[in-house]
Amino acid sequence: MQDEKILTEVGTNEWQVVVFMLGTQPFAINVDKTREILRWTGVRPVPKAHPAMRGITTIRGEVIPLIDLRAYLGIEPGVEEEQSKLIVAEFNRMKLGFVVDAVDRIYRINSEELDASLTGTFLGDNALYVIKREGRNILLLDYERIVQVVNPAVAEQFKMDEGHARKITASLGDPNQYKILVAEDSPLIRRLIQDALAEGGFHNLELVGHGKAAWDRLNDEEDTFHLLITDIEMPKMDGLALTRKVKESSLLKHIPTIVFSSIVAEDIKRKAQSVGADAQISKPEISLLVETVTRLLKAQG
Repeated sequence: MQDEKILTEVGTNEWQVVVFMLGTQPFAINVDKTREILRWTGVRPVPKAHPAMRGITTIRGEVIPLIDLRAYLGIEPGVEEEQSKLIVAEFNRMKLGFVVDAVDRIYRINSEELDASLTGTFLGDNALYVIKREGRNILLLDYERIVQVVNPAVAEQFKMDEGHARKITASLGDPNQYKILVAEDSPLIRRLIQDALAEGGFHNLELVGHGKAAWDRLNDEEDTFHLLITDIEMPKMDGLALTRKVKESSLLKHIPTIVFSSIVAEDIKRKAQSVGADAQISKPEISLLVETVTRLLKAQG
């Protein structure tokens, strides 16, 4: 029954978000990135930290950092500190707490509801999408970018040494003979993936911001792609729906597909397997990504 549930849910473009409040503005985070919601636990400061880095706290014996999203976004707190809530999140193989005013509710949304038309302009670089629900504009943030700004050491994990990368890809001959399509909604992560693959000699890349754009490019008869790298959490068509469509297509199913996601939940891994992904890698394992790209391309002959 569990496998049947996974198969019927996956590929539907639907997922759930936790809605929370910063001041009077509602924001959202993917449920699959959320582990628990807690009352204020107190905090121990960390010297020379980013202003939004409140410090560390201990939850059931585990020490986790706390990032105050209000401080990061310049929003005046709507409650006293002791009334704040913690959203304990886990992604990019790390666990941390986001400090917020209040937690509102959970919505089930469709990827097609994510409006990116204001991203990078009026919304700035921190907000990826607007979700319109019940007369409210709910902002979905780029949490990976926020964490990298607060803790630049995280960004270093996405970087590769050129010498090491070239050793990995040496068996392919000229990596530029392979055309790779990357579907990733975060502009920051797109650039980091591009830079890491370039260290290994892969310059023949095309990068798109959502699954629908990737699907359209794969079906363009004038182009041939040798490999697909896809995120999961994207607008218009998410990565699981994209992978399923690719593997169900008689013309495209031969294309190796790598799911490269910040979400580490076990049910997500099972869903990726169920739609036929050739490999699953958790961000920021960039060295493993280059190794897997090389292995799958070499297996293609």
